[in-house]
Amino acid sequence: MRIRIRLSKEVGQEINERLQQAYDSGQVRLVRRIHALLSVIEGKPVAEVAAQLGLGSQTVRDYVKALLLNGMASLVYRKPPGRPAKLTKHQRKELTELIKAGPEAAGYQSGCWSAFLIQHLILVRFGVEYHPHYVCELLDRLGFSFQKARFVSDHLNKAARAEWEGKTWPAILRLAHEKDAMILFGDEASFAQWGSLSYTWAPKGEQPVVKTCGKRKSYKVFGLIDFFSGCLFWQSQQGRFNTGSYQEFLAALLAQTEGHIILIQDGAKYHTSQPMRDFFAAHAVRLTIFQLPTYSPDFNPIEFLWKKVKKQATHLKYFPTFEALTESVEKVLHQFAHLPHEILSLMGLYCESLGSQA
Repeated sequence: MRIRIRLSKEVGQEINERLQQAYDSGQVRLVRRIHALLSVIEGKPVAEVAAQLGLGSQTVRDYVKALLLNGMASLVYRKPPGRPAKLTKHQRKELTELIKAGPEAAGYQSGCWSAFLIQHLILVRFGVEYHPHYVCELLDRLGFSFQKARFVSDHLNKAARAEWEGKTWPAILRLAHEKDAMILFGDEASFAQWGSLSYTWAPKGEQPVVKTCGKRKSYKVFGLIDFFSGCLFWQSQQGRFNTGSYQEFLAALLAQTEGHIILIQDGAKYHTSQPMRDFFAAHAVRLTIFQLPTYSPDFNPIEFLWKKVKKQATHLKYFPTFEALTESVEKVLHQFAHLPHEILSLMGLYCESLGSQA
């Protein structure tokens, strides 16, 4: 069943203003009612609108009838009579599982939970109406916090990751003790001349701004950190990372050190090319190579170091020249080179768990 309604421009604007007021005051029932009316006005079938909003078809028709008879007076929030309902212990447990599953699994188009969306979920699922402010308190008690999400590759090989944690890493530790070797985690990082943004305190309503030269040029650094000592080795360059520069970096490393080195690296092409395999074979007496599981940067503790370096060297900073950038990055790298305990602390909880397997 389709209902055709035409509104004047003024009435349409007034309805949208009322909708915004309902959002601002957390009146979820009124929000749902207005959305139902707007969908019907757009020409959507009543049954479709009812299904989308979790309402009965007769309820939607009653909303339309009230709007036609009483106009804007029908769009007033009325608290349900009686004592406010509360979620039971069982319902709170069910709510927790629904939130963990994500809003799309609950039938919403958004991939992000908001307090208002969870308020609507609670009303539709359990018939309990809470103010958004209380929803935030409830979520805190249920063990939730408002956080920024992170990406996880859909190419993750769970079996390979489990193999690394359960077998490969303990074998690396045994080999390191047998050969009295360093365990070096390696990776590369790029530091952009246009700078990097981060969170900072600022006056309310005044978003911080940072000047940028806009030049798309970056300073590139090869890095290695020792799992046992926190010793840092690095080599910087301006051109692209490639097999040749990687070989130069490792050759310099071998010249600076003595004894055996266990090198843990990711699967970048210039790490695994045929010339690199030839290089590793030629230096097998001192070098043993292990590959991290694919798409597993969380298994490489040097990632924590790069984040710390960028925070100190480039976040919210202006670099009018490339030399200003290189000076800032080199200064921070030199600082960390003299603070091995700081590097060890940056390896994170994952490395602590690895170390416990020694």
